[in-house]
Amino acid sequence: MKIRRILGVKEYWGTGKNKKEMTNKSSTIQIIYEFCKKTFTPTGIPPPYAQAIQKLCSLLDTVSPADVGLKEENADDDRGYGLSMINPFNRIARWAQPITYLDIHECESFTMCIFCFPTSAVIPLHDHPGMTVFSKLLYGSLHVKAYDWVEPPQIVRYIGPGHSQVRLAKLVFDKVLTAPCGTRVLYPNSGGNLHCFTAVSPCAVLDILTPPYLEEAGRKCTYYHDYPYSTSEDGISKDGREEDYAWLAEIDAPNIYMRSGVYTGPMVQV
Repeated sequence: MKIRRILGVKEYWGTGKNKKEMTNKSSTIQIIYEFCKKTFTPTGIPPPYAQAIQKLCSLLDTVSPADVGLKEENADDDRGYGLSMINPFNRIARWAQPITYLDIHECESFTMCIFCFPTSAVIPLHDHPGMTVFSKLLYGSLHVKAYDWVEPPQIVRYIGPGHSQVRLAKLVFDKVLTAPCGTRVLYPNSGGNLHCFTAVSPCAVLDILTPPYLEEAGRKCTYYHDYPYSTSEDGISKDGREEDYAWLAEIDAPNIYMRSGVYTGPMVQV
C-alpha cells in the first residue's frame, strides 16, 4: 500500500500497474490537452475567457467512455457502500469498494483526471479556491450538491461540538445528473465552487482543474459540513428562500477510500 494526497485528503491506494502506452495524436483527449496547454496558466491569471470556456465545454461534451478507455458499468451493479441484506456476514466486501482515480495528465497549469465511483460512493463537500473546474459525467448517475459563499462574508458563532463559527453559503445546484449530459463548470467565486458528489449508480467523471491544487499558492482543499439556515439569526442579510441557504463549518480532512487505477485511454503527447 502507498499513501497519496488528492483533494487534500489522505487516501489509501492499492498496488497500481504501469500505464498502458497508447499513441494517438488525433484523439479527443490529445485535442483537449493541447487546448488546455495553450489556454491555462499556473496562476490562473488571467482567468479563462468566456469563448475558451465554451470551446472546452464543447470538446468535453463529445467525450465518451470509450474515448478514455472505459466501459460503462452495469446499471444494476450493487457494489458500493450499501450493506448486503442477503448475506449480513459479508460486510467488508459490500463496504470496501473504493473510488478509482485515473491520472491522465498533471502539470503546473492544469490537471486532467477521472474519478470512477461505485454506487453510493461519496466525495464530501469541499472547495476549489481560486480554481476553475470542468466536470464531464461520462456514464451513470451522480448527485451533485453545490454552494457559493454569500458575499460579503456572513459569519456567526456556532454553538456546537468542535466548531466556533460558521459562514453563510447559498445553494446553487442540487440535482441528479444522468449521462449523457453537458459539462458543468465551476468558477473561483461562482457556479458552485463548494460541492459534493454522491454516486446514484456506478459512474465516472472526467475532471479538468485549472490551476491545480497547490497549498503553497493558497489553493488548499478544505472540507465542510453544511447546517440548515435559520431565520432566527439576527443581522444576516440574504435574498431568496430560507432553504436556499446553509451554514458551512470547516471540518478535518476525511479519509476517503480511493485507489490508483490504470488509465487505458490514449496517452497525451506532451
